[in-house]
Amino acid sequence: MTKHTVTLIPGDGTGPEITAVVQKVIDATGVAIQWDVVEAGADVVQKYGTPLPDSVLASIRKNKVALKGPLTTPIGTGFRSVNVALRKELELFACLRPCRTYKGVRSRFQNIDLVVVRENMEDLYAGVEFAPGSKEADDIIALAKNKIIPGSAISIKPISKIGTERIVRFAFDYAVKHNRKKVTAVTKANIMKFTDGLFLETAREVAARYKGRIDYEERLVDNMCMQLVQKPELYDVLVLPNLYGDIVSDLCAGLIGGLGIAPGANHGTDTALFEAVHGSAPKYKGLNKVNPTAVLLSAVLMLDHLGETDAARRMEKAVSDVIAEGKSVTYDLKPSPDDPSAVGTSQMGDAIIQKIRKGS
Repeated sequence: MTKHTVTLIPGDGTGPEITAVVQKVIDATGVAIQWDVVEAGADVVQKYGTPLPDSVLASIRKNKVALKGPLTTPIGTGFRSVNVALRKELELFACLRPCRTYKGVRSRFQNIDLVVVRENMEDLYAGVEFAPGSKEADDIIALAKNKIIPGSAISIKPISKIGTERIVRFAFDYAVKHNRKKVTAVTKANIMKFTDGLFLETAREVAARYKGRIDYEERLVDNMCMQLVQKPELYDVLVLPNLYGDIVSDLCAGLIGGLGIAPGANHGTDTALFEAVHGSAPKYKGLNKVNPTAVLLSAVLMLDHLGETDAARRMEKAVSDVIAEGKSVTYDLKPSPDDPSAVGTSQMGDAIIQKIRKGS
């Protein structure tokens, strides 16, 4: 039996209790994991002087695979986001967000099966901003020759051919590996002809290498949002620049019932970090109340990445079956949030473990 060493960041708020459940569920699948536990987030600032200690990055760089509970970014630390800092430091350029409907989860939509692939490093989220009245902002305003109102704050939108090629290639390779049929590139290239135009031009070049194996099409982002609400069944894998990907991935999570069941992963060249995208819900800390599904499904993605495909399949089926039965689920998965039959985080985990052990 292969034993995997995986970095575990329990997170803060409700993160530690959720990740504890996930560890037990993974153990029930029979996959052998040596957890390298490290601390990050708001709760460790007093201890380390930073929400992202060097030991966290060192562990992930060594092990190449990490599972992270939800983290809170403390105000006034210099970090825009610990999550963003992790992606930048580790160059995790691809954000993977599968969105599937599960029977038993309330949603206006059915039979959703979409995958959002979001570029993580470039675009307006690159963090190249200049304050109003700064020399840099004023220089750009002067260079723009009356296109920008004086005194404006400025954000720069970088899109590179290298960055675009690797994210589009990631989307196509994912489609091939997981037997998906189509990749749709999403931009606003009709307006942003140089930045989004470069993304689209590069996507076409990459798509040509997969011709005959994976279908390819293009959509404008505003139309894409409308199409996803009207006829999501027409789409499969979506690949987008950073900002559009952030927005569309939350839209797709809304189609399936919310962030509570939306898994996520961030991939680099040889490193992957698996995480749910919802917050740490500190007001529920220690109450054994919150839904662990998003982190559980993120762990399913991790098992698949580790080559433990059978365990991943069994774990996802057990999660799906427990949700579909609707008995041993947390309050948010009940028809009414004050349903007295709702169970806690750990009890839902126990029900999933029972399903795995019974071979459900």
